[in-house]
Amino acid sequence: MRYVIIGAGAVGGTIGVRLAEAGRDVTLVARGAHLDAIRERGLTLHTPDGTVTARLPAAGGPDDRPLPADTALVLTVKSQDTEAALATWVDAPVDGGGTAGERLPLFLAQNGVDNERAALRLFAQVHPVCVWLPATHLEPGVVVANGHPHPGMLHLGRYPSGADDTSRAVAADLTAAGFVAPVRDDVMRWKYGKLLSNLGNGLEALLGRDIPDALAERVRAEGVAVLAAAGIAHTTPEEEAAERGDKVRHRPVGGAERAGGSTWQSLARGTGSAEADHLNGEIVLLGRLHGVPTPANAAVQIAVRRVARERIPAGGFPLAELEKMIG
Repeated sequence: MRYVIIGAGAVGGTIGVRLAEAGRDVTLVARGAHLDAIRERGLTLHTPDGTVTARLPAAGGPDDRPLPADTALVLTVKSQDTEAALATWVDAPVDGGGTAGERLPLFLAQNGVDNERAALRLFAQVHPVCVWLPATHLEPGVVVANGHPHPGMLHLGRYPSGADDTSRAVAADLTAAGFVAPVRDDVMRWKYGKLLSNLGNGLEALLGRDIPDALAERVRAEGVAVLAAAGIAHTTPEEEAAERGDKVRHRPVGGAERAGGSTWQSLARGTGSAEADHLNGEIVLLGRLHGVPTPANAAVQIAVRRVARERIPAGGFPLAELEKMIG
């Protein structure tokens, strides 16, 4: 299996470099200064066990050459960039005829739960991936991955449910690359459980690590109530902790702990967008559909958009103002 990693940031960069180190054929897709750095110097991956620089083919998108028929596309962009990435790759030609949307499997290694539904409009083979992979991308050409002894746990399946031989083949490659990669018929149940834990990403991006317990608990409680009202199954923190065990622990890299989660990183890089609309916003959407109030998640969603738009430093939003917005 060949791999095209669409979004070679924290998650995509870690997956891509690890797969390449395991002997798999990998092409990285990036943009801007990050793409330039990868082309000039390679992609450097710092881990608790050391540093490796992988010199891999890198592209800004598909070109006129057909993709090999044994290619798997791995989408690792933030959820707010999913629509553009899908549109860019769906009509890419494939050896032997047809397009990527018609013939190639698409693996969605992303936070959020609506990417799969959007992808299925365009791609015939959609595979959700539930990602537990502590990594950071702040500097062009550099990714820091703190997971140890395994770099991450990646649950795989098929959308909307089940699994197939392609799921199992990619899981085997990920396992060879050092990841824990269980194949699950109920992978979306795991992704909804991950969504509940990701509701705190926006709080961290706004407030830093000093988040009042009551506020974090309220944001999650709204999510649990909404999923119950919608009849959506999800994993529990206890089940998730038992699954991970000691397989993926956060370890310092170069003496430094991980700086912040994915939303915090978007704000720290000044990208101008963040994923709260697809995390806290998913809870707000379901709450509106099922008559469940979600004022805390709505406030986080609005505040993160403001911080991204106004380039307010990550962690610099006033707690009192957020509490006032929640009411």
